[in-house]
Amino acid sequence: MSKSLTILGSTGSIGCSTLDLVRDHLGAFDLVAISANTNVGKLIEQARQFRPQIAVIGDESLLAELRDGLSGTGIEVAAGAEAIIDAAAMKSDFVMAGIVGAAGMRPTMAAVERGATLGLANKECLVCAGQIMMKEVERCGATLLPVDSEHNAIFQVFDGDRAHHVRRIILTASGGPFRTMTREEMQHATPAQAVAHPNWDMGAKISVDSATMMNKGLELIEAYHLFPLEQDQFEVLVHPQSTVHGLVEYDDGSVLAQMGSPDMRTPIAYCLAWPERMDAPVERLDLAALGRLDFSAPDNARFPAIQLCRDALKEGGSAPIVLNAANEMAVAAFLSEKIEFGAISALVGTVLEKNTDPAPQSLDDVDAIDQKARTVTATVIESLH
Repeated sequence: MSKSLTILGSTGSIGCSTLDLVRDHLGAFDLVAISANTNVGKLIEQARQFRPQIAVIGDESLLAELRDGLSGTGIEVAAGAEAIIDAAAMKSDFVMAGIVGAAGMRPTMAAVERGATLGLANKECLVCAGQIMMKEVERCGATLLPVDSEHNAIFQVFDGDRAHHVRRIILTASGGPFRTMTREEMQHATPAQAVAHPNWDMGAKISVDSATMMNKGLELIEAYHLFPLEQDQFEVLVHPQSTVHGLVEYDDGSVLAQMGSPDMRTPIAYCLAWPERMDAPVERLDLAALGRLDFSAPDNARFPAIQLCRDALKEGGSAPIVLNAANEMAVAAFLSEKIEFGAISALVGTVLEKNTDPAPQSLDDVDAIDQKARTVTATVIESLH
C-alpha cells in the first residue's frame, strides 16, 4: 500500500529532494498536500506532476495565479498562512516539515497536534520552541524524525531504550569554507566566499551559518531537545570530509557512527521509509577512494558562535530565541554588505547580553520575543554605521 504524504515547503531544497525520491518510487507515495511561500511557478509545476489533493501558496496575492495554473486538474488550491496550517492538519501518514524559518513553527505544531509522524527539517521548531514542541509531541503521541543529516545520523545509532548507557553524542562539522583561515583573513571575507561551501549545496543563509559554525551551535541546541542527555554530553568535532555525520559513544567504550556521502536525500529517505529503508539515488560511499578521515576540535577563538549557542542553551528561556533572531539579522546584514563577516558573532553576543525576556509559554510568546530581538538587533546594526 502507498504511504500518504504531506510536504510543507515543497519548493525548497528539502521539499525538492523529497519529491526526487517520490519520483523514483512511483506508486509508493500518495501526495495529500504541498505548500510553498511565494514560488508559485514551481508549486504549479510540482502539483501538475505529482497530483496532490491540495496545493497551498503562502502569499495570498498569488492565489489567482495558482488557481489559473491548476485549472482543469481537479487539484484544490488555497492561500495564506492559515491555509498552510490547515494543510498540515490534514490526515496523512507522513508530514515533511520543510518550511524554513519561524513560518514553519505553527504548521509543524498543527501536524504534531494531530499525532502525525513527521520529518523535522525546520531548526526554529526546536531552537526557539524546543520545550513547547517536545511537550506537545509527547502529549499528542506524535513521532518526530529528524531530517538534518547530523541529527538523523545520531537517531540511527542512538539506542533510545538504553539511553542511560550513552556517554556522549558527537556532532560533526565540515568547518565550512573558512576552516583554515586566520581570524584576520575571516574578518574581511566576502559574501561570495562565505556561501561557497566545500561539500554541501545549500542556500545563502545556512552557508554563512556553516562559515561561522553557528549552524553547529544551533544543532547542539536541537540535539539537546531531541535526545535525553545532559548539556555537557553533546560535543562537536570538525570533520572536513563530511562523511561521518554523527557519533554516539556508549559507556563500554563503543562508538557507533553513521556514515554516507554528503547528500540530503539519504536522511530524507530514512525518514520517508521509517521504520523500513528504501533505495535512494545517492553516490555510494567508497572509503578506499576517500582514503582518509580527519577530525579536530573546533577553534572557539576563530569560531565563537558555538560557545554563544552553548551559553544560550545553558541560560535557557528566551535566550535561544534571541540568539536565532539576532543571527538571522546579522547574516542578512552581512549578505547585504552592511557588516563584515567577523562582526556576525560579536553582534549576536551583544544582542544576547541585552536580553531580559522571560521564558516563552506559547508560540505567541516565541513570536513576540523573536520580533523584539529583531528590533534590538536592527538598532545595534544601525549603531555600527
